[in-house]
Amino acid sequence: MSQQSIAIDGRTIGPDARPYLIAEMSGNHNHSLDRALEIVTAAAESGADAVKLQTYTADTMTLDCDGPGFVIEDEKSLWHGRQLHELYVEAHTPWDWHAPIIEHCKKLGMHCFSTPFDATAVDFLEELDVPAYKIASFEVIDLPLIRKVAETGKPMILSTGMASVVEIGEALRTCREAGNDQLVVLKCTSTYPATPENTNIITIPNMRETFDCLIGLSDHTMGTGVSVAATALGAVLIEKHFTLARADGGVDSAFSMEPHEMRALREETERAWQSLGQVTYGGTRAEDNSRQFRRSLYVAEDMEEGEPFDEKNLRSVRPGFGLEPKHYDVLLGKRVNRKLTKGTPVSWDLIA
Repeated sequence: MSQQSIAIDGRTIGPDARPYLIAEMSGNHNHSLDRALEIVTAAAESGADAVKLQTYTADTMTLDCDGPGFVIEDEKSLWHGRQLHELYVEAHTPWDWHAPIIEHCKKLGMHCFSTPFDATAVDFLEELDVPAYKIASFEVIDLPLIRKVAETGKPMILSTGMASVVEIGEALRTCREAGNDQLVVLKCTSTYPATPENTNIITIPNMRETFDCLIGLSDHTMGTGVSVAATALGAVLIEKHFTLARADGGVDSAFSMEPHEMRALREETERAWQSLGQVTYGGTRAEDNSRQFRRSLYVAEDMEEGEPFDEKNLRSVRPGFGLEPKHYDVLLGKRVNRKLTKGTPVSWDLIA
């Protein structure tokens, strides 16, 4: 039986709660703490449940090197030609900004946590007493890092990206062996932006069954459609990169969501979640008043006592207060036991 829910500071994440929405700030602060705080305010006003940071320095992420692999060569990448170290210098969130950002989130009633990329980041975030942790998709194979995070005992959100079933299983086993089963695994496509065609969210129900835990989506596509569809497939958490305006630029701005889009995401994922309900047939209480508009059998012409039903005086029409239309053939030729007026609903006690 899959775990039914987890909680971050009292906020339930699971199938019995609307989807938990994370606004990923990443490097969209554009080197301005004031802008970072504005992003937090906009996220809160747009309905996000949490703002997520990334905690690293360029030196904890990579080497200051121009050798093979240290410069992005993929011509389709947003960051083609950029040196990794230089890119991470631009994208990182200064560590001394974390405390004021976290405090601002608290004032606005939002959670704030982060993705650590090495052990020093975990130690730093523990000093700030973050309520949860996110493991990035590229780090899901870093089992020592995952073990260290799991040992904090706090909820963990693991993004999967390119990870195989075996690699995801190893990460989850590492968490559980460390005594931590407060887990949400995110379906994720590690392209920026991702296309809907390459997102494969039909995997979400299979992930829930395979890994026996809650499943969410780290969504790098544009718009809200993929996230809404993921909610319908059982995603309990949605993460989206977030910025004040894509036109402002920034390392992740091209695939980030703007405030009006986050508001739409909050509204539409909640609608999708509300619509799931439970397996039901035969109508709901809300439909009771609509039953009268089903078809049923009625006397279509005035009839005399002893007259038989035929195709002219017996019809299937609305409203639905007569016998069901499935009895039509049985009633043809049957005689009535009294005088009937047009518009009488047909019942068995009318038959001679």
